[in-house]
Amino acid sequence: MNNALQIVYLIPLLPLLGFLINGLGRNYLSKTLIGLIGSGSILGSLILSIWVFMQVKDGNTFVAEYFNFIAVDKLVIPFALKIDQLSAVFLLIITGVGFLIHVYSASYMHEEKPGHFGRYFAYLNLFVFSMLLLVMGANLVILFIGWEGVGLCSYLLIGYWFKKQEYNKAANKAFIMNRIGDLAFLIAIFWLIARAGTVSFDELFTAVNLAKLSASDITVITLLLFIGATGKSAQIPLYTWLPDAMAGPTPVSALIHAATMVTAGIYMIARSHVLYSMDAAELTRNIITYTGMATALLAATIALKQNDIKKVLAYSTVSQLGFMFVALGTGAYVAAVFHVMTHAFFKALLFLGSGSVIHAMGGEQDIRNMGGLGKKMKITYGTFMVGCIAIAGIPPFSGFFSKDAILLSAFMKSPVLYAVAVFTALLTAFYMFRLLIITFTGKFRGTDEQAHHLHESPMAMTLPLIILAVLSIVGGLVGIPEVIREGGDKLSAFLAPAVSSMPHEHHLSHSDEYLLMGISTGLVLATILAAIMVYRNYQRKEATGFAKVLENKWYVDELYDRIIVQPLHWLGGFLKDIFDLKVVDGLVNGAGRLVNYGSRQLRLLQSGQVGSYVLLMVLSMVLIFAIQFFLRK
Repeated sequence: MNNALQIVYLIPLLPLLGFLINGLGRNYLSKTLIGLIGSGSILGSLILSIWVFMQVKDGNTFVAEYFNFIAVDKLVIPFALKIDQLSAVFLLIITGVGFLIHVYSASYMHEEKPGHFGRYFAYLNLFVFSMLLLVMGANLVILFIGWEGVGLCSYLLIGYWFKKQEYNKAANKAFIMNRIGDLAFLIAIFWLIARAGTVSFDELFTAVNLAKLSASDITVITLLLFIGATGKSAQIPLYTWLPDAMAGPTPVSALIHAATMVTAGIYMIARSHVLYSMDAAELTRNIITYTGMATALLAATIALKQNDIKKVLAYSTVSQLGFMFVALGTGAYVAAVFHVMTHAFFKALLFLGSGSVIHAMGGEQDIRNMGGLGKKMKITYGTFMVGCIAIAGIPPFSGFFSKDAILLSAFMKSPVLYAVAVFTALLTAFYMFRLLIITFTGKFRGTDEQAHHLHESPMAMTLPLIILAVLSIVGGLVGIPEVIREGGDKLSAFLAPAVSSMPHEHHLSHSDEYLLMGISTGLVLATILAAIMVYRNYQRKEATGFAKVLENKWYVDELYDRIIVQPLHWLGGFLKDIFDLKVVDGLVNGAGRLVNYGSRQLRLLQSGQVGSYVLLMVLSMVLIFAIQFFLRK
């Protein structure tokens, strides 16, 4: 493993070098060179990740320690990278999808000035570096460094067009809401250090160190880690930042808010599955399950009536992340990781497809002003349809296999949970095909100028779409259920040494599994047909009644503004204008005035008259005698 130890650090290092070169040289390098450096650094990491994957496939897992990052008394936290089955899968997702998005970006952002173009690619490279560090960290501290890094890059990329104030507000919102979850994560790390004395995964998840944790410790720590995950992975109540994050360039949405950053919470819980599988964590698992289900359902209802093409996909992402948390909460950790992978394929495809549409429409994002684009943009239309079919869960597309695994775990947990999950999956199929039909079919509803400029995107944008479409079709074949083909679930077999799902109390027969698959698939097909019938002759009209509630996202943002933001602004104003000026400044200025006044009064005693001094001396002596005689005990 000496070669591996020497090479593995290059996987995160190459994007870091790309960040430094593009960031420092952004005003001197050409856009072509910036694109080559930015994309080439990710391609290098992808090649190395494939090599690492092959090593791990042969059973060569290891921890590469480079130096002691923290060494205080008995606490030693090394800067170490962990290479195993779980990290290998995430490395391929991050670098593979990341490379395609970098190539796409080189064309999508070509109108930017060289300085801003370099800044954009520097941010993208820094993000990939942070995400790679997150999934390769051999302990929670290194993972947390990457965790904070992707939060910073998210802020920078969401607010990339910083001259627009609403984009800056969206970036601030993402940063602040993530900090809420991050604080809980940090407390969990400190708690583990205090109780177990280590945060290295290989040491922490041993019988000796787990025995140091009481049942209450495990409950609190797992809850704190989950709160951290709700921030990054946009779960109730910390989900409202992700739809607003669509303010950033579309490739940013594809990279950060579909394929990688938002799945950091899933990875962290999957990595800590030993803790979550303990009996003491049952309460946490239930909270995760029902929070995920509530998030999936709420976001799906909102997506039904959104008209911004990227907002539909944003709420779809929130909903799909909810499905992943349902899998985690029911102990189906492999199913959650599987859905992370397939979701990365089809959601990156859908976001990049939406970017192709926005590019052709001259920046227009309102689907009510589109229509009939399929005639002019055949590649975008075809690949976008593949993404819609995949996310809807139609066999044999990738989304079917991963979503079926989650639905199965939900059924084993509770038939009611399964019914809600299936209903949410039907909503997913409905709003995605609503989006597809309104955007690509029917008559064009935009302006004459937009109609004149409609065209298919260049090869640098369509080629990543085609590759992602192929992955969206075949990506699920690594996790074919055993009921369909014995030995077909290669992903579970591959991940088994690093992550294993909790065993179910009950076992379903093959006939029951086929029945559940048939029911969900049949209902999804019926829902797609219903969406086609409803929207095939779409006419723009204003939403009323309950539809308006959904269009306004259940007024959750307004509720947060009323009960959290406005009171905090009022408190800040009170502290600034009243408490700070009147109380704090009053005390400070009052102390100065008191000293000044006292000095002026004491100065009067220095009259220069000897008789006055003698009188004061006698009075002082009398006072001292009186105190000694009457008050001293």
